[in-house]
Amino acid sequence: MLELSLNILDIAQNSIRAEAENITVTVEYSGQEDLLSIVVSDDGHGMDQESLKKVTDPFFTTRTTRAVGLGVPFFKMAAEMTNGEFNITSELGKGAATTAKFVYSHIDRAPLGNLAESMGQLICLNEGVEIRFIFRADGEEFTVSTGEIAATLDGLPLNTPQVMQFVCEYIKENMDGVKPDIY
Repeated sequence: MLELSLNILDIAQNSIRAEAENITVTVEYSGQEDLLSIVVSDDGHGMDQESLKKVTDPFFTTRTTRAVGLGVPFFKMAAEMTNGEFNITSELGKGAATTAKFVYSHIDRAPLGNLAESMGQLICLNEGVEIRFIFRADGEEFTVSTGEIAATLDGLPLNTPQVMQFVCEYIKENMDGVKPDIY
């Protein structure tokens, strides 16, 4: 995948397929450490130890519709190409956490992409799943969640085009307030 925001969406979709009710996406930038960290955690089915060992193998997938699963291996490769790190922890019945760390200034680091739009769509198009997005940069933080947005809209459906546009713009504006040049 060409943009890290698409990797985030892929991992979050894995969480949704694992019937997660709560997903937290944390993106953190540290200029001092030259580090970009992405963590996607959930309370879904989780994985047994055997599946956890195989999850980064491109020829392993839990899907029955195809024989390969490239999302996790590509995300791992993207992190490691920058001399970063990649790790997945999981316990059956308790969810999973995927962590990717990137050397921010590394020439091979993929661009973050349109993170605001990706997170807005993730929040608005997954009814019944509480999505929490945390964006941190050099000590500043912006947090938004499905529940917070739904409460503000007082019953207006999240999946309408106008609401989706509003949510994406809201996220971008607040991310820019924390760190405008992270993209």
